[in-house]
Amino acid sequence: MGYKKPSFIENIAEKIGLIPNLHKEGYQEFDKDMRHFTDEEVAKMYENFPPPEKWDNWVEYNPKVWPRKEKKTYQIVPTTCFNCESACGLTAFIDKETQEVKKFEGNPYHPGSRGRNCAKGPATINQLTDPDRILFPLKRKGKRGDGEWERVSWDEVLDTFAERIRKAIKEDRHNEIAYHVGRPGHEKFMNWILQGWGIDGHNSHTNICSSGARFGYNLWYGYDRPSPDHAEAKFILLVSAHLESGHYFNPHAQRIIEGKMKGAKLATMDPRLSNTASMSDYWLPSYPGTEAAVLLAMALIILKEGLYNRNYLENWTNWKAYLKAMHSDKEVTFENYIAAMIDEYKEFTPEYAEEESGVKAAMIVEIAHKIGEAGERFASHNWRAAGASNLGGWAVARCLHFLTVLTGAVGAKGGTSPNSWNKFAPTQPNKPQPQKKWNEMHFPKEYPLAFFEMSQLLPHFLKEGRGKMDVYFSRVFNPVWTYPDGFTWMEMFMDESKFGLHAALTPTWNETAFHADFVLPMGLASERHDINSYATHGGTWVAFRQPVLREAARRNGKPVEYTYQANPGEVWEEDEFWIALSWKIDPDGSMGIRKHFESPYRPGEKITIDEYYQYLFERVKGLPEAAKKEGLTELQYMQKYGAFEIEKGESYKKNEMLLTEEELKGSIIDKDNDVISKNGKEIGVMINGKAMVGFPTPSRKNEFYSQTMVDWKWPEYAIPRYIKSHIHNDNLDKSKGEYVLVPTFRLPTLIHTRSGNAKWLVEISNRNPIWMHPDDANKWGFQTGDLVKMNTDIGYFIDKVWVTQSMKPGVVACSHHIGRWRRPQDKIGNRWATNTVKIQSNGEGGWKMNTISGIHPFESSDKDSKRIFWKDGGVHQNITHAVHPDPISGMHCWHQRVRIEKPKPEDKYGDIFVDTNKSHEIYKEWLAMTRPAPGPNGERRPLWFNRAFTPDKSPGGCYYIPKEE
Repeated sequence: MGYKKPSFIENIAEKIGLIPNLHKEGYQEFDKDMRHFTDEEVAKMYENFPPPEKWDNWVEYNPKVWPRKEKKTYQIVPTTCFNCESACGLTAFIDKETQEVKKFEGNPYHPGSRGRNCAKGPATINQLTDPDRILFPLKRKGKRGDGEWERVSWDEVLDTFAERIRKAIKEDRHNEIAYHVGRPGHEKFMNWILQGWGIDGHNSHTNICSSGARFGYNLWYGYDRPSPDHAEAKFILLVSAHLESGHYFNPHAQRIIEGKMKGAKLATMDPRLSNTASMSDYWLPSYPGTEAAVLLAMALIILKEGLYNRNYLENWTNWKAYLKAMHSDKEVTFENYIAAMIDEYKEFTPEYAEEESGVKAAMIVEIAHKIGEAGERFASHNWRAAGASNLGGWAVARCLHFLTVLTGAVGAKGGTSPNSWNKFAPTQPNKPQPQKKWNEMHFPKEYPLAFFEMSQLLPHFLKEGRGKMDVYFSRVFNPVWTYPDGFTWMEMFMDESKFGLHAALTPTWNETAFHADFVLPMGLASERHDINSYATHGGTWVAFRQPVLREAARRNGKPVEYTYQANPGEVWEEDEFWIALSWKIDPDGSMGIRKHFESPYRPGEKITIDEYYQYLFERVKGLPEAAKKEGLTELQYMQKYGAFEIEKGESYKKNEMLLTEEELKGSIIDKDNDVISKNGKEIGVMINGKAMVGFPTPSRKNEFYSQTMVDWKWPEYAIPRYIKSHIHNDNLDKSKGEYVLVPTFRLPTLIHTRSGNAKWLVEISNRNPIWMHPDDANKWGFQTGDLVKMNTDIGYFIDKVWVTQSMKPGVVACSHHIGRWRRPQDKIGNRWATNTVKIQSNGEGGWKMNTISGIHPFESSDKDSKRIFWKDGGVHQNITHAVHPDPISGMHCWHQRVRIEKPKPEDKYGDIFVDTNKSHEIYKEWLAMTRPAPGPNGERRPLWFNRAFTPDKSPGGCYYIPKEE
């Protein structure tokens, strides 16, 4: 850019000839010197994003040779980011000369992200060019975990797994086949695959992530995730560091700022002064696990002061059922409903909430008034931390939604809608019937209300002999590192009688892949097909993640048959892999599997990936018309733009949709609760004489009173309650140095375990010290950088202290996205982020980990690897946590009771110790808190609760526990 005025030092250096005098009139060091363009001229060159009509031949100047003016010609292909669940739009800039992806920018045609990205999006280029990435399928040599690997072909992989799966299915060992997923990505695709195989084989990471909040929301209205309309809100309440470190970070951040620019006020309840809290109008540093007490205090104020929405409460809550069940002595009137609620929560005064949480009573009152004033324009969200970390954490989401119900903001403009109102669900070809199997390794009898699979308990189930995994796929999933109690996972992975054949489907090396039999390289954001649709705002969109080099080859007249033929090495993608494997399992169609994966356009032939997505896109509302206008097929339209906006933002109050005459034909109305049923299934509810769709609950309304909780042996939680957490102050002995550790937040630049192959992200964030308030640090005599020993229920880890006023006194915190490691024998990977460690077992459940070396510069094809300046790779805290499954929601309760002490001279930074025998004892202690199935009629689970990959619900089928059991 133009050098209009040199600095003092620059002026002297030019005059004495140390540097060229760039400011001498007419001076040019060489032709086309970019430094003689003015700032305005440079800005004009890059004023707007390239228009789509120029995406196949876009010319710009190469920044890497600045100040030389060198043109670079690109082909631009859209895809979506794969580095968090937001799936923000990306565009890949492919060098037309070399056919290499050179950079990623945002996609302005993506309705969720609108062309903007956080740091994780552009860093995708680091992952593609990571010198340590896996490029070919590998099979272990020697013993599992020894670190020896050999390259194999995809044909060998398919043959090996097809034969094993075929044998298990034919021998009726369906429940020994499992697919365990970390980051999902593709909507409903695996339902198609696994239900096509007839197995109940899906396992997920959700019970260590979000199922607590999901359960709380689901109890109210049959939907398990909120969709806040931030941009149109008047008041926004975030519980925990959602905006900064939760899902939909970038799309929500944009719209929260839009809302604030229109005058909305923002409050954040979090013991840590997160980036979000620091930008809020109100920071409520609550003691972990007490959030529900604060929310109920706000609810009491709204009720007592008449700030509630009477019309909504009267029409859309099951208040009559509540009075009949819990106040049968009272007349069933709305006034008695309000009076009864006030009496239920009379103890939740602002003063009581302050005593429990530490949040000032005056602030609680002020925010309650603001919420009441906002009315229907009250937007809120809770995801991780509070909902994902406490015994009874699901009650936080339930109490938060209580405020949404009281104000009538459910599904309103500027309020909080159910997520599925803003989410596209695909229709797939040859859809299989629900599986007729129930896998108790995923959904055991002890946890009938668990909202997702009890995946954190899988190694303990295996350890006590409940079953085995004969064929196990881990997909972008790293439980050894991400999950609590990773050493128990390691013990089970090393035992071939527990895990028979394990394939790790992963773009990069990780601690779990080290213990697999096959490591199968799967594509990153620009190397795979997926569709994405998420509740980022009050509209609906669908986006297309696609392998950009494959699409470029197609445009250039050089199409390929399989994605790995266009990707680096032989990096494949799950979509094509699963279709090919399904075809191999049932070679002649006799098992009834192959038919589900036949082409809808070429009967009897295997479906291609283009045919699969063409079929889906043909059924997207409005897309066929938009594609036709441009003379494109639906697939070509998505290949061109990467996203499509289905609904622009008026998806409000869908519960008030009227049932059609056809839908009402043959229906009956229950006189007691106005529920409309047809063929034994609730389809709607009468509201003021109109037949409306309502909500997918038994009452078709928001259920303040839950008969389900009564029926399933938890009557004490029939209505929203405050549940004191396992780390409540009453449960800690401060005289012994016990604190609560908050380990659930992540830094906004990191990606669970997948940051390790993104150099820009690791450069920004590469350590995870213990956040500690100065008052607590002074008690211990700690200063920033001092070592601290954090004793957990099953061991300890040694970390460093960071003294900061950004932490609530009496609480400590540690980010859970750092502390990656590899052993000396492990395949080289993630050297930007991994410590080299020594792991020792005493053979009796005792495990030690010591850091041999930190991060250091290394030689590679990437010149930056020699420039690494950071040495500290952080500490693996998760592995020292015992499993704490909430007995109702099944959510792992991440918050830890820790005993702080000063390390001994022999304790070193990064040292870890765990006793897996103790961890198994704690598993049994928490298991004993459960109230197992069956429920009514012998059900394994409430029939109206959603379940991932829902099995057949036919009477007498797998959804019911046999009488003999």
